[in-house]
Amino acid sequence: MAISRAQLAKELEPGLNALFGMEYTRYENQHSEIFTTESSDRAFEEEVMLSGFGAAPTKSEGSSISFDDANEAYTARYNHETIALAFSITEEAVEDNLYDRLSSRYTRALARSMAHTKQVKAASILNNAFTAGASAGGDGVALCDASHPLTNGGTFNNEPSTAADLNETSLEDALISIAGFVDERGLKVALRGMKLIVPRQLQFIAERLMVSNLRVGTADNDVNAVRSMGMLPDGYVINHFLTDTDAFFIKTDAPNGFKHFVRAPIRTSMEGDFETGNVRYKARERYSFGVSDPRCVFGSPGA
Repeated sequence: MAISRAQLAKELEPGLNALFGMEYTRYENQHSEIFTTESSDRAFEEEVMLSGFGAAPTKSEGSSISFDDANEAYTARYNHETIALAFSITEEAVEDNLYDRLSSRYTRALARSMAHTKQVKAASILNNAFTAGASAGGDGVALCDASHPLTNGGTFNNEPSTAADLNETSLEDALISIAGFVDERGLKVALRGMKLIVPRQLQFIAERLMVSNLRVGTADNDVNAVRSMGMLPDGYVINHFLTDTDAFFIKTDAPNGFKHFVRAPIRTSMEGDFETGNVRYKARERYSFGVSDPRCVFGSPGA
């Protein structure tokens, strides 16, 4: 359905002082603080988790050496989605507009809608991080879970055993847990927390925890250990599209974690319809968001 003069009646009247409602500054590209962007040239992308070898055993004198097997653990699949939106304006509405060009004004609104959708889809990976059956990875459990299965039969956790709000204790416990992450065969891996990710409701708590030189909320003259030890070197970021007001996440330096694949970058186009004279505008892009290795994050749903 095309936008007609009836929907733009005030824009056709002399004496109008201002048009407003589509000029707001927007939260843009917040996904880049979390996801690594890569290009894709196929309908989907797959990344396979490999299991290495277990701990090397002691070989007795004169005995045969032990052999071990390496296997594929699981596959993380990225299915690209097509995101598109369009609008149409009648020929008469374009002709009779007395003020700003309708096309440029609504093209900006179109870009704003496309950008908003991208941020919502990116944030959904974390918004569903504790939901069983909504795994963004390939191991069959929630992104943040107490029992990620390992190929050696064990498990590892990237959420606290007891859900906790963001404070000094929960932040330190999370960093301790990250330092204890293991690979698919149970060997220790040297990962560290790099960045704290919080919703807007926790931004002031994050600022106090990350910037204060001394401990927060105590009468003691102790140092802020997180700051003095150089933990979380990338600081903290606020993601305005997170929906849980007390959940927080720590992004680690795992090499293959949060991924954003771009199959087709955003393109805009316009065309006129010969029969009606209406002008149509379209924006379209294809991409996917997901996670390959759940060791890239530690999250708490909050108490």
